[in-house]
This record gives sequence, structure tokens and C-alpha cells, in this order.
Amino acid sequence: MKSRSLLICVMLLTPAIAPAASKEMQELQRDVALLQQQIKDLQRSQDEKFATVTELARQAIEAANRANTGVAVISSTMDKNLREQTEKVTAPVLGMNTKVTEMGGDVRTLQQAVGDLTALLGRMQAQLTDISNSIKVMQAPPPPPPTGGPGGGPVAGGSDVPPMSAQKLYETARGDYSGGKYDLAVQEFADYLKYYGNTDLAPNAQFYIAMIHYGQKNYDDAVKEFDMVLEKYPDNNKTAESLLYKGRALVKMPGHKTDGAAEFMEVIKRFPKSDEATQACSERKSLGLNCGAPAAPAARTPARRKK
Repeated sequence: MKSRSLLICVMLLTPAIAPAASKEMQELQRDVALLQQQIKDLQRSQDEKFATVTELARQAIEAANRANTGVAVISSTMDKNLREQTEKVTAPVLGMNTKVTEMGGDVRTLQQAVGDLTALLGRMQAQLTDISNSIKVMQAPPPPPPTGGPGGGPVAGGSDVPPMSAQKLYETARGDYSGGKYDLAVQEFADYLKYYGNTDLAPNAQFYIAMIHYGQKNYDDAVKEFDMVLEKYPDNNKTAESLLYKGRALVKMPGHKTDGAAEFMEVIKRFPKSDEATQACSERKSLGLNCGAPAAPAARTPARRKK
């Protein structure tokens, strides 16, 4: 009974519920359609924005490519200009270096030529001296030998005729000097100076006489002979050595160390870049002196030469 009553109630209420459900369904469908439209609008908006971003990205890429191209062009131009400038600068510098090298070779060749010419002139001068002496001997009649010797015979005396040519005499003297025959070498160098005292090798001959006295520890005579080199033949190729060894001889003589130090300073001042200047500086340092400034001038009393 109750079931039948409930069924009747449901049937009575069904017509009233159906329109309400249909209305809600329509509203739901309308909301879904609206939502779908909003989704479509949102999708379209997103597509448009994505297209805009894509276009901007494409334009940025194109701009970057153009910038890279411009940088490459500028870099290439700069490299080209740099190479051109380098070539323009390098070529003259290389040419100048080549010219300087060539000039250096020319100067060395000229120096060698001057040296050869000087040696040739020295030999020619010695030969002219030999010829002149020979002509004098040929032209001058032999003087009669003086009498007054034992039994009225001639007096033994010297001769003004050179014993041999200048070159031969000098080479002989040098050979005896190198061989340790100092007494004989001194006489031969003295003969060279007697007969050929105006040749280029005369200062050398005088220097070796002084060196023989120095080696034999005859320091007083050595100083005198070194003075002969310095005074009779100024500014020759033995000047620096003569000053150096004169100073050494003076240092070894009692009471002449200051004079010797002054001679060392003279070498340093006159020949600052020579080996003799280096040796002279070492000599001064061994005496407790420096090489930068000369010592206070002392009364230089070089030994007097024998008359």
C-alpha cells in the first residue's frame, strides 16, 4: 500500500521536475558553448601573440646576421688595411736594414782596404828608404880611412851603411826578440831606429827595446825607452801599451806608485774602450784607487833619458 502511494507521488511530481532539469541542461550547454568560445578566443589570441613573437625573433635573427656580416666586413677591411700598412712600413724598414748591412760591409771592406793600403805604404816607405840609402852609398865616394891606428893603420870605426833592408832588419830583430835573444834584439832594434827611424815600424822597434828592459827588470831604463815612444812617436799604435807598461814600471820603482797610477789614468782617459784601459783600471784597483776620476796630480818625474 505504501509502495503504491509512493509511486503515485513520484508520477505526480515528474512533470514538475522535467522542465526544471531541461532548463538547467540548456544553461549548462550555453555555459559550455561560451567556455568553448572563450577557449577558441584564447587560442586565437595565443596564436596571434606567438606569430608576433616568431616574427620578432625572425627580425632579431636577421638583424644579428646583418650585424655579423657588417662586423665581418669591417674586420676584413681592417685586416686588409693593417696588412697594407704593415707592408708599406716593413718594406722601407727591411730596405733600410739591408742598406745598413751593406754599408757595414762596405765600411769593413774600406777599413780592410785602408789597413792594406797603410801596410803597403809602410812597405813602400821602407823600400824607398832602402833605395835612398843605396843611392847615397852609390853616389858618395868612400872616404879615406883615417890613420892613427896601430902602425899608422886605419882606425876602426862605425859605418853609416845599413846592414840590411828595413823589412829584413825588423824581421830579424823581432825573431831574436821572440826567441829570447834580448841583447841581440836590442842592438838590432837600435840599428833599425838608426837607419830607418822615420818608417811606420819605428815606434814598434822603440817599444820592443823598452819591453826588453821591462822584462829584464831594468825599470828605470824601461821608463826612459817608453818615454821615447810617447814623445818621439806620439799617437802611434803602441801609445796605449807604452803608457800602460810605463805605469807598471813606475809602480815597481820605489817612490813612484803615484806616478804609475797617473799613467794608468792617462790610459783610461785617452783610450777608454781599449783592452789597455781595462788592464789599467785593474792596476789602479790593486793600488786601492778607483777608475772614475784621476788621482790628485802629483809631480810627475819621469826618468831622464841618457844623453
